Parts: sequence; C-alpha cells; structure tokens
Amino acid sequence: MGSIKKELLSGVFYTAIAKYSGILISLIITGVLARLISPDKFGIVAVVTVITFFFSIFSDLGIGAAIIQNKELQQKDLNQLFSFTVWSGCILTLLFFLCSWPISLFYKEPSMKTITQLLAINLFFASANIVPNALLYKAKAFKFLAWRSLGVQVSGGIIAILAALGGAGLYALIINPILSSILLFIISYQKYPQTLEMTWGIPSIRKIFKFSAYQFMFNIINYFSRNLDKLLIGKYMGMSPLGYYEKSYRLMMLPLQNITHVITPVMHPIFSDYQHDLNHLAGAYEKIIRLLAFIGLPLSVFLWFSAREITLIVFGEQWMPSVSIFQILSISVGIQIIMSTSGSIFQASNDTKSLFLCGLFSSIINVAGICVGLFIFKTLDAIAWCITITFSISFLQCYYQMYYITFRRSIIHLGKQFLSPILLGSIVFLTLFLITPFITPYSLFINLIIKSVVFIGIDLTYIHITKEYNLVKLLKFKAWKHYFSRSMAFTPPMELAKRSTIKYEHSKLTGWRLIFVIYRKNKE
Repeated sequence: MGSIKKELLSGVFYTAIAKYSGILISLIITGVLARLISPDKFGIVAVVTVITFFFSIFSDLGIGAAIIQNKELQQKDLNQLFSFTVWSGCILTLLFFLCSWPISLFYKEPSMKTITQLLAINLFFASANIVPNALLYKAKAFKFLAWRSLGVQVSGGIIAILAALGGAGLYALIINPILSSILLFIISYQKYPQTLEMTWGIPSIRKIFKFSAYQFMFNIINYFSRNLDKLLIGKYMGMSPLGYYEKSYRLMMLPLQNITHVITPVMHPIFSDYQHDLNHLAGAYEKIIRLLAFIGLPLSVFLWFSAREITLIVFGEQWMPSVSIFQILSISVGIQIIMSTSGSIFQASNDTKSLFLCGLFSSIINVAGICVGLFIFKTLDAIAWCITITFSISFLQCYYQMYYITFRRSIIHLGKQFLSPILLGSIVFLTLFLITPFITPYSLFINLIIKSVVFIGIDLTYIHITKEYNLVKLLKFKAWKHYFSRSMAFTPPMELAKRSTIKYEHSKLTGWRLIFVIYRKNKE
C-alpha cells in the first residue's frame, strides 16, 4: 500500500510540474526579454510571426485533426500524408522566403526582410511535424507531450535570453520559435518515424477530405479573426503600439493557454470515441464547462483589478501603455477559457461544418470590431474593447450552434452551468472593488499578493460552502486513490459493453472526476 501511495503521489507531482511550470517559465522568459528589447522590436517579430502562421495553414489543410479523428488510416496513408506536408512545406517555405521583400516594403521596415527569411526555417519544420505530432495526440501520449513541450520551452527560452544578453537584439526574439520548431520535429519524428515518398499523397488526402475540408476553411477564417488586429495595427499605427498591444494580448492568453492545457488537447482524442453517442458527449462536456466557468469567470474579475500590478511586475515600467489594454482584454478571459474547448467538441462529434460556420461568424464580427476600433476610434483601448465585445457575441453564437445544431439539445442545460459561477464572480468583483482603494498606496507586489489571497480565499470558501466540489476530500489521499483507481479503469462505454455486462454512465461523472479521467489519460 505504501508503495502504491508513493507511486501515485510521485506521478501526480511530476506530471503537475511538467504541465504547470510552463506558466512560470514563460513569464520569466518574457519578462527578461521585455526588459532587454524595445517594444518596436516585439512588434516587428509579431507581424512576421502572424504571416508565418498564415502560410503554415496551407501545409496542414486540417490534416492533423483528421488523423486524430479517422480510425481507419493505414501506415501507407500516414506516409503519404507525411510526404504531402513535407513537399508542400518546401514550396511554402520558398514562397515565404520570396515574400520577405514585399513584406518589408509594405511595412517600411528593412529588418523585416531578414527576419522573414530566417523564420522560413520555422515554417518548414512546423509543416513536417504535422503528421508525427498528430500521431502523438492520437496515441494519447499526453505525458510525453507535456515533457516534450516543457523541455523545448526551457531550452529555447534560455538560448533566447543568452542571445539577448549577448546583444543579439531583434534576432533574439526569433531564436526560440526557430529552435522550438526544429526540436519538436526531431522529438516527434523519433517517436513516430514516417517514410518520405516522391508523391503528393492524393489518395490519402481524399480519405480525410470531408473532415479536413471544413477544418481547413475554419483554420483560414480563424486566422484572420485572431490575427488581423496585429497586421492592421502594425501597418496603420506603427511597430511600438503593436508591441504594447501584442504583449497585452499574449499576457491575456497566458492563463487561457495554461489553464485549459490539461483538458483541451486531450478532449478530441478521448471524446472522438463518443462521436456516435452525442448525449453522453454533451453530458460530459457540461461538467467540464461548469468547472471551467468556476475557474475562468472569477479569474477575469481578478485580472481586471490586478492588470497594473501584473503588467509592470512582469514587463517593467516601459510597458505602462499595455496596462489598460490588458485590463480590457482580461474581461474576455473567462468566456475564452470556456470557448477554447468548443473546437474539440465539434471535431469529436464529427461536425466540422458547424465548427467552420462558428469560425466564419466569429471572423466577420471580429474583423468588423477591429476596423471600428482602428479606423473610427483610432486607439488601442478602443480596439481592445471592440475585440472583447466581439468575443462575447461569438461565444453566444458558438454555443447556440453547438446545442441546437450539433447536440440537438436545449441550451437551458448549458445556462444552468453558469448560474453559480456568475454569482461567485460577482462576489469577487464586489470584494476587490471595496478593498482596492485601501491597498493602492502599497507596493505593486503587496497589492498583487493581497488581491491574490482575497481572490483565492473567496473562491475556495464559496466552493466549500456551496459544496460545488468537496475540496477537503480532494486533498486527502483516499480521495486521490479513489479517483485515480476509477480513472485507471476508464474505458469507453461501447467497449465496456463488449467486455462485460457492467453499465458505465459517463454522464454521472462529476466535473472533477471527469477531469481526473482525462488527467489519467494524460499520464499514460
């Protein structure tokens, strides 16, 4: 028993370290580079990175998600798909290299030419990694993926910092993405090697076309929805304003990317097993939505009141213009944390058409909002407000589409999941609103510590009093043992029906137990 306990605790400890130390590492790297490199340099790299991502969409064509979803692909198909991504990556890399001259001329930034040419390397390796990386997710090798990501992040960040300290300046910012793309490919390919063939793999592309076509179109429109603001700000407001905006946006995205990191990457591979049982899928997903709402909605309130402290502590005083932008964008953090999981559900339910339609709607109103903020109000704060509003509208449309079209289920089931989290968020708002004037004279660190303690204290107290989740039980080993033993035995309902007469009701899982099911899959 002692040995089992030790192994369980050790596994939990090391998995948690692998996943969530990424937050601290990212903040440290970003904070150091922000103090060594000026905002305009960040703006230049931000523009080129955005354009790089656009080119990468055309090498993917939704192939990665299709590989995860399709259970009938053979090794021959995988080799052909790998060959397609490699050869298309070569062509796109060359085109991107040649585009360095017009990009530099369009933005009137000579340094963009060299930056674009160097980031062409990133484009090739990102394309070549599509198939091996998708196979890792399909195999549910989430523990391996977590450690891979952490190792690459640390090594790339350290080298970037050393380069910045050595006077590399602008070029220090592109070392991390280039090195990361190379390392990710090498590690993934070692795990799942593929055979490169002198073919475009058209027969295999046809097998996944129905699924991947809508996924590809969604990727295109989602690109413009998420990145047009940076492209237009860089062109019409300059690189320094873009640097301030980009840093605020990345800081806003940090909790979104890391809080949902345990859940979102594994939802499609796991929930794809339930693509023929949408009631089970919807019931399980609602438990996750409720848990994410308890995390995200109060967090949005906390970030609003702590925007100044977080921005200046992480980036330094030279980034003061980013404070108000980050504060405004933080309003949308809660709904984005929840909505970030919607794509996996559309994919798992085989409804990439609805995913495309949601993306199309979101792109249209996001572009409209960006243009209103940029060309009518002409301030970064206005752009941030417009984006926050359009994110909220997209959230409503997305879940209307999911419940009425995909699930064919009343949206009332969804609304019930938000009542208690909204009440919690309101309590956090009122408390921080009342105490903020009294603690403002203190230092940034003291302010942030006090607000953090109040925020966490209210969250835990509320959850304990309302008995939403049994926090005391979750902290006891017996509870860990119970949840992990149940998760170890997790098997899709259809598979259980084949093996025994045991009835497994997925919809009866509580939010935390469902997370532990996914968490255990993450450890395998």
